[in-house]
Amino acid sequence: MMTESFRSNPGSVLIWQWRNALYYAIAGAAAWALIVPAGLKELQLPVTPISVVGAAIGIFASFRANQAYDRWWEGRRLWGGLVNASRHWASQVLAYLPADEAPLAEALVLRQVTFVHALRCRLRGQTPWEDPDFRRVGEDTPALRGSTNLTAALLLAQLRALAALSDRGGLDPHRLASLDRTLTELIGLQGGCERIQGTPLPRGVGFILVLLINTFAIFLPFALVHDLGWVAVPVNVVVCLAFALISEAGRVLEDPFNLFYNGLPLHDLSIKIERNLREALGHTALPAPVAVQPPGVLM
Repeated sequence: MMTESFRSNPGSVLIWQWRNALYYAIAGAAAWALIVPAGLKELQLPVTPISVVGAAIGIFASFRANQAYDRWWEGRRLWGGLVNASRHWASQVLAYLPADEAPLAEALVLRQVTFVHALRCRLRGQTPWEDPDFRRVGEDTPALRGSTNLTAALLLAQLRALAALSDRGGLDPHRLASLDRTLTELIGLQGGCERIQGTPLPRGVGFILVLLINTFAIFLPFALVHDLGWVAVPVNVVVCLAFALISEAGRVLEDPFNLFYNGLPLHDLSIKIERNLREALGHTALPAPVAVQPPGVLM
């Protein structure tokens, strides 16, 4: 996630979108060449219908960008809920379990840290067993390695440990029910993240939008050359590039869990949770906070 704003210039945008900019410039130059040097005045188009189409494309592009941002913001809300639920879980475990169950309490809290790192790796398509943060606290058992859903298996291990403690009289039923509600909340947060990751925006939306913008870039200069002359070429680039950039904003925000600059800072949030929970256990050797990477990106 980008943590600060940067001054950009038109040149950097053109370098990023040079293929689109070149296409729009060629389309504009072709319209100018056909109408002015070639004298094909009959190819001129009225401005009004082209303006209506442009307005429709703007609405369509904004709709896609808004839907993508909603996904990004929902992902951030889910991880904000994960931070709070993890802190609450540690508080519950340390307050509810009897003093003679301190080793079990520490194991339950550290398993929650393992769950957070495992969920981060799952959402980013990474292998948790190769992740240094996961391996620092993660359990390595054949059952967990063979699980098709490691995060769900970790939550199941939490519940089984609490149930066993309750069966031997070490946990009050009301406290067990309270801990169970927190586990239910964690399952819901995981499911919400998986829903976003597993349900992308319909591919047809992006395809149709790009097709409309490219078609619009061909017809727009035929409506502008009569009034603007050769200036219709840069105008065509600017107008169509604006639509393309709005569409691009939707594309990069669609998956909030990726490793692109605009992705959510899952690593930072995971380390923050680990630091909080380890501190609650009284640990003093805490992992270092995630540093902001140049150019001002937090992963």
